[in-house]
Amino acid sequence: MATNIKLYDVPYISSLQDMVIKSSQKYHQKLALEDLTNSPISKVSYLQLLENILRFGTALQQLGIKERTHVALIGENRVQWGIAYLTLMSFDYVVVPIDKNLTSNEILNIIHESDAEAIIFSDTYQQLLSEKKDVLKRLKHFIAMDLQKKNDSFLSMFEMISTTQPVNVNQLPKINPDETAEIIFTSGSLGRAKGVMLSQSNLVANLMSMTKMLFIYPEDKFLSVLPIHHTYECTCGFLCPIFSGASVHFARSLKTVSEDIQKVHATMLLGVPLLFEKMFRAIYKAIEKDKVKSVIMKPLISITDFAEKAGWKNSKKKIFHELHQKFGGSVRLFIAGGAAPDPKVSKGLREFGFNFVQGYGLTETSPILALNQLDNFKDNAAGLPLPGVQIKINGPDEEGVGEIFAKGPSIMLGYYKNEKITNEAFENGWFKTGDLGCFDEDGFLHISGRKKNVIIANNGKNIFPEEIEDILHRSPYVLESLVFGEKDEKHDERIAAQIFVNAEAFIDYSEKNNVPITEELIHQKISEVIKQTNEQLSSFKQIKKFYIRQQEFEKTTTQKIKRYAASNSEA
Repeated sequence: MATNIKLYDVPYISSLQDMVIKSSQKYHQKLALEDLTNSPISKVSYLQLLENILRFGTALQQLGIKERTHVALIGENRVQWGIAYLTLMSFDYVVVPIDKNLTSNEILNIIHESDAEAIIFSDTYQQLLSEKKDVLKRLKHFIAMDLQKKNDSFLSMFEMISTTQPVNVNQLPKINPDETAEIIFTSGSLGRAKGVMLSQSNLVANLMSMTKMLFIYPEDKFLSVLPIHHTYECTCGFLCPIFSGASVHFARSLKTVSEDIQKVHATMLLGVPLLFEKMFRAIYKAIEKDKVKSVIMKPLISITDFAEKAGWKNSKKKIFHELHQKFGGSVRLFIAGGAAPDPKVSKGLREFGFNFVQGYGLTETSPILALNQLDNFKDNAAGLPLPGVQIKINGPDEEGVGEIFAKGPSIMLGYYKNEKITNEAFENGWFKTGDLGCFDEDGFLHISGRKKNVIIANNGKNIFPEEIEDILHRSPYVLESLVFGEKDEKHDERIAAQIFVNAEAFIDYSEKNNVPITEELIHQKISEVIKQTNEQLSSFKQIKKFYIRQQEFEKTTTQKIKRYAASNSEA
């Protein structure tokens, strides 16, 4: 197993309340949170953050909302979301962060299932909550982020903060960090909502362990683009900078990432693999269009590789200065999570001088279980287990692959009001992740895929569709794909793939070669992609049949394809 993992010293915190107080004492006037859009509270320093929390929490108390009350929170990534979340944590409420991209039905269902008695929301949800106020009988308090003054229906968060005299820090409620602090619903559909209960102990354990492996400096600037209700963005992209004295800058949208990263000179960007793949493709497309750059790029990468090994650590940033300026010129680190990135993308970005690491975890684990380090990484690995986290491979096959089990202080308390599925999720104190993987000789964890997605080949071997999809996605002609097992004419299992093609790549090909885009051309090009993919796979893993999809795949709000829906739909 891994030895000599370099760990950094980080401060101890007992709860998120403790973190907020300590950070405000240490970082004072330093910028904490900033919106890149106009909003009632668009920027706060660390002292102002604490002041806002104390005022808002006092106002909630004055409304008669008792400690441990469940409070729902829904809105875009913004300063007020951050203030609301940290207020609920600091005043001993139970926060229910709701995914802003869910359907109205799913949002209403989660409010109902979570037993929330109050809700804090942005303008986007005013109409829904106005119309459904009578349906949500348990909800007593509706607090709007964007109202300047309260009206007949809703209270104003801004007014509550600006007109309330705050309690003293010493008068804050005493937190039991081992009690449920938040409930995150991973599925919103009626009767199937599954609420993950996390404690403040879970969250701070994850924060301290993560930053011991990947140090965050007070000078760091995080650009926040992923949905903040999700534990990956909330813990790593919001709580982590507040713990470390860094600043969080909330992007206007996913479409404005490149402009926003330049505007704030961000040093840190958390993303899902899809975001980095798009960035990487855009970089290479720009290089290919420039005849001079396309010729000299490979030699430059080789020269700078050699220069870095010889000790000139900033050679790539100097040589690829123009490219770095497109990302604001200050990027220190790209971090991928949510799914495994293509190692070619990680390596490709690193060749241009961008540090790139990935981690692995689940909502149920607060979320990080394993993480690569800046100077101790493998592009094809999920990372090394965090300090304090135990990971074992249960029931490994001959290749060492089995289900990943985990133990540690960041593992959830269970699923809200669902003892049956909570018991099913644990075995002898170990949390069953549902992911399959193995350790290599250096102690790095490798993820093979989801247990429920595995295809059993005719020879009895396991086939992980994610592995095949990763290879397919290396082709510019493939925008999205889904690999699955289906029965052939003899009722034997065969590997099939649904492909949603990249229109841009075909338009490019059409213009360069002066040929029309026809069904035949698309079929021919994708046949070539399948052939190239199969050449990289063992015979039992090879794709025997493919279908061209006319529409994008249906996805979850974290941009993962809904596999069951897709494999059972017409291509």
